[in-house]
Amino acid sequence: MTSCLIQKKNKTVETNPSENLTENPEIVIPEQQKALSAIDNLDFKLSQYFNNKFIVQRSLTRQLVSFQANKTMASYRWYKYKEAFSAPLVGYLLSRYGIESGKVLDPFAGSGTTLFAASAVGMDVDGIELLPIGHQIIAARLCLEREFTADDFVDINRWMKTCPWKESHESFPLPKLRITDGAYSAETSDSIERYMGTMQNENERVRLILRFALLCIMESISFTRKDGQYLRWDHRSGRRTGGKSFDKGEILNFDKAICAKIEEILYDMKLGNGHWRNIIRVISIFFRVRVWI
Repeated sequence: MTSCLIQKKNKTVETNPSENLTENPEIVIPEQQKALSAIDNLDFKLSQYFNNKFIVQRSLTRQLVSFQANKTMASYRWYKYKEAFSAPLVGYLLSRYGIESGKVLDPFAGSGTTLFAASAVGMDVDGIELLPIGHQIIAARLCLEREFTADDFVDINRWMKTCPWKESHESFPLPKLRITDGAYSAETSDSIERYMGTMQNENERVRLILRFALLCIMESISFTRKDGQYLRWDHRSGRRTGGKSFDKGEILNFDKAICAKIEEILYDMKLGNGHWRNIIRVISIFFRVRVWI
């Protein structure tokens, strides 16, 4: 059996080349290390060159700049888009520079943080986003705030209360990729497929939100966790990835996770208590968002 030498935490060790090294963030092959060192060197030179141009703004904390501030904010917290910055950051910048009107163009719209935050203060917004998950997040939120009817909310509440997929024999196959094969237990995979099969009986708007709620919980019910560009595998998956055993903590039950997410969405839309006759005006600001593909 052939083997290759790799670097792991500044030590040279031997490993089987058949292992998928990209799934273990602790392992760096020599060519990668050389390239990373070159990047670090260039980054240092660049920072030194512009050193007198930098201004330390201590009010821009990590929580404000990163997604962390969105975790407790209604609507923004539904999908944990970890690459995003926070809605309060958008508000901070608009306020700091006295921007009260005009048009905002976000060429990398992501989950739509800038679009929704800027539109909430009366600005006209346009966004460009290539990733399908970005489209799903923006489309779901716009649908809830602009298109959902009283009957649609009743249907969504019914799904949370009765879990119709549990008694359904309808199933829609879960697409599989080599890199994510085995990410869910057999029981969880079966629940996902019956959930997707059952939701085909709903109207387009309800299907959109049910699919979105599913996307929001996929990582929490899987054996995996996204870590930067890597996919880390919990030891319970039975998938050997080399290196130290990884435990991601609690892996949520599908039924509990999906019902909790739907309830969170309904609560944030001020409909969590089921008082459908007291439906409020869903949106007061007209969004004009174009997602360019």
